[in-house]
Amino acid sequence: MVAAQTTTEGSTTSSPAAPPKRVAALIAVLGALTAVAPLSTDMYVPGFPEMGSSLHASASAVQLSMTAFLAGAVLGQILIGPLSDGLGRRRLLISGTAAFAALSFLCAVAPNVQVLIGARFLEGVAGAAGMVLARAVITDWFHGADIPRYFSMLSMVLGIAPVAAPVVGGAILSVSTWRATFFVLTAAGVLLLLAVLAKVPESLPPARRRAVGLGSTFRAMGRLLGRRTFVGHVLTLGFGTAALFTYISGSSFVFENIYGVSATQYSLIFAVNALGMLLAGGTFGVLARRMRMNTLLTLGVSVAAAGVIGQVLLIATVGSSLAGTWCCLFVALAGIGMVFPASMSLGQTLGRHAPGTASALLGGTQFLLGALASPLVGLFGTSSATPMAAIMLGALACAALSLTLLARPWQGHGEFQESPRTVAAA
Repeated sequence: MVAAQTTTEGSTTSSPAAPPKRVAALIAVLGALTAVAPLSTDMYVPGFPEMGSSLHASASAVQLSMTAFLAGAVLGQILIGPLSDGLGRRRLLISGTAAFAALSFLCAVAPNVQVLIGARFLEGVAGAAGMVLARAVITDWFHGADIPRYFSMLSMVLGIAPVAAPVVGGAILSVSTWRATFFVLTAAGVLLLLAVLAKVPESLPPARRRAVGLGSTFRAMGRLLGRRTFVGHVLTLGFGTAALFTYISGSSFVFENIYGVSATQYSLIFAVNALGMLLAGGTFGVLARRMRMNTLLTLGVSVAAAGVIGQVLLIATVGSSLAGTWCCLFVALAGIGMVFPASMSLGQTLGRHAPGTASALLGGTQFLLGALASPLVGLFGTSSATPMAAIMLGALACAALSLTLLARPWQGHGEFQESPRTVAAA
């Protein structure tokens, strides 16, 4: 029996058709699709020096290949998400994953840096399909308490993938060249294509699709961007991601250059903090069945901000230390680990009438603000822990303002109001 769903700010809609029986396999594939873009962003970073020599290119030209990928990932989400609301999810997932594998191979055999930059941009566009459509597929098929549970799983992948990517890339480079990194991504793309073909059926039937075209796309985006609460969740997620990317880009300088830890010790610190994010994301998935998602989002932003404020206060008073910095960052990342699934769940719920478009705006803003924040630590200096802490604090302050002024969590927008029978069934 299909139950009605209502959000406190939206209209009533019919819940989607039943998902595949093997939900665990579906979620595993969607999680892997979500990981593709962040893995592709950072996995080849350890090979930058070798790439410059191999391709006879400057360091700035090699770094431009990463900027090109990030730009492609933002553009790809903005284009593919709304397009999928009209064409369906499966065909775009298949074509996007196949294109990602082909373009990764082109990167691996690129004869010069110009070809590499162009291929990386297109690889970013193709890789965006997995991220944006994974969220849309979940919104198509699931509702109620299942939404935050499955988004908590995707957000854990999204938080861990950029952390694990340089480690994986370093392991590949220890036995081969930088080109092997892209051959690995090619193989990953082929495996994902086979997994999509086998495990991800169409989640958006023709009867529920929308007209395809620039006009309908802009109208759908305009409707979503005209909703204050939706924009609030988009920006909360985006600025939370900016804080995370600031940590990823700056923490190695802080721990290795300032506190003198070895690369192995830094990897351990990184892993422990990543575990904190994982545990927080999993905790959100459990608590969301008992508490309001808006409450959990507010808690996540508050915890993350408290961790960074503690770091800033330590620097301003007694001075920074290894133990103090580690503890404060662990708390901050645990908070971010709750922000990701909560803001994704609420944003997708509020944008349920156009899940692909909502996913595009959430993911596109997330990648855009994360990409803009990444180089700021290096720009403002790496001789102390202050720049990283200050930039993270600024990003989380913007997240808190977006949550308070726009999302207004005390009003409860985006929460599902389910009948007792539906809750009992869940």
